[in-house]
Amino acid sequence: MRRRGRLAGLLVLALVSGGALVWQGSHRQVPLHQDGVTRDAWGELVAVAPGRAADGWLPLSTDGQTRPVEVSVLSARAAGRQAWLASGWQPSVSAPHRDLVRSALEDLHLLTAPTGAAPGAVLAGASPAWRFVWPRDASFAAVALARSGHEEDALAVLLLLQDLQATDGSLQARYVPLGDGSVPDERPAQEDGPGWALWAAREVIDIGMPGATPEDDPARSLAPLVTRSTARLLDRLDPQTGLPRPSPDYWERPEEELTLGIAATSLMGLEAAADLHARGAVAEREWQAAGVDPATLTPTAAAVRERIVDEFGPSFPRHLGGRPDAAVTFLLPPFVDEAVPGAELARRRSQAPQRRPAGGLAPGAGWRNDGVSWTPETALQAVAAAHTGRDEEAREWLDWLDEHRTDAGALPEKVLHDGDPAAVAPLAWTAALVVLATRP
Repeated sequence: MRRRGRLAGLLVLALVSGGALVWQGSHRQVPLHQDGVTRDAWGELVAVAPGRAADGWLPLSTDGQTRPVEVSVLSARAAGRQAWLASGWQPSVSAPHRDLVRSALEDLHLLTAPTGAAPGAVLAGASPAWRFVWPRDASFAAVALARSGHEEDALAVLLLLQDLQATDGSLQARYVPLGDGSVPDERPAQEDGPGWALWAAREVIDIGMPGATPEDDPARSLAPLVTRSTARLLDRLDPQTGLPRPSPDYWERPEEELTLGIAATSLMGLEAAADLHARGAVAEREWQAAGVDPATLTPTAAAVRERIVDEFGPSFPRHLGGRPDAAVTFLLPPFVDEAVPGAELARRRSQAPQRRPAGGLAPGAGWRNDGVSWTPETALQAVAAAHTGRDEEAREWLDWLDEHRTDAGALPEKVLHDGDPAAVAPLAWTAALVVLATRP
């Protein structure tokens, strides 16, 4: 989560990512950075300026400079994107959210490996402050790409994460998209990264790659990512509590207490690793090279699951004894094969305290009360509902996301109290979640 600093008072004006932030009463006002993105004839990201969807396009550059580009210059690129869409799965013509899903897929394609980025680099967004690779966002994008029939793209995303991963299995909060392992700031590592990477790796391995040779087999290619991530999760388990030690998670702030987000992603990662071992997807020598005894994976994952139920259940708050959090969705399919007991009821009960004026959700009940809905956390509800058989609920969340896109059809990161889209658009994480909600 691209968390910004706290602002005090009833009326505050600040400058964030090139736009003004205003508080009006208790409602935060955030600018919309762009209506959407495309690429120009040279493959560089180009942004549709807010309110200019019909007028033309403006390129986004890291220095904030822009220059006009004729729409005709973009036609060849647009044709290429249509061909890419046609090469994979798309919703049927009669599907209720066809345009939403097609736009989400197209935006994922646009944000993946633009000119200047390494192969497989998925940018969280096109604006300068989002033009980085978050392991979490990239993992979701990989699964969405694989489920939509773009297996080679999905594998490339995870191979980049594998290259970026440290030898101890850790993953940084975010990376510069050059592929050299550099980071933009001094944020500490986020220990949910290995769990997300394992979940995504199992998904991509399970889907496979049509026509792949043994050398190109995803299980073989991703063995280092799988085994190193597993070793990291095992190493971070506290022998006294049986749960992982505290770390920043998707809220991206320092944490002295264990959060549900870290506990849940550790569980999903360990269960994915245990399943891959049970099916022989990764060779024994690969586990041994990473210092992992694979025979311990199934009982360890079961023990972590039991400890999460004992410590966080039945309400599954962000911190022990705390308030509801969107991470309760991580305890449900498709992130784990079998729902953690009580998590589905807790998910539904958590929605009311996280609800915001426009109808979407905040990251948690303890998030700032600023009236802003966040589309990733709202889309997580759609994914959880779709994968637990609550189809009507899933449609309602997807309807809400569809109704709050920008004029160019992109999914924004935020929606203000009055329903206006805000911040960066499109957001890769939300786009991927929309695909997962409609492609169970």
